[in-house]
Amino acid sequence: MFKEIAELLNHRVKDPRVRSVTITGVDMSNDLKYAKVFFSVFDEDANVSEVEQGLLSAKGFIKREIGRRLELRYVPEIVFFHDASLKRGVEMEKLLDSLSPTEPEEEGL
Repeated sequence: MFKEIAELLNHRVKDPRVRSVTITGVDMSNDLKYAKVFFSVFDEDANVSEVEQGLLSAKGFIKREIGRRLELRYVPEIVFFHDASLKRGVEMEKLLDSLSPTEPEEEGL
């Protein structure tokens, strides 16, 4: 399901609000009737609420395509959740890089 949703968003959904979306995970319920889809936005200028609106707008198309491609008895109800962990990781890496010395210290022998 992860690959299918990612492929649909990258190649089939035409909404420009979802162009910078990357799917980071899918968590299915035990009965397979619900799917939590976690996404991250790499475009720093993109507004997360606008991206969420784009995903909600595309949800019907995504569900229809998932049902057709995977031939499921029940197409899971999809709920999108923003995953800010990648953005926090990039910010943390920048912070750590700013703290490290620019040139390695030479050790005297």
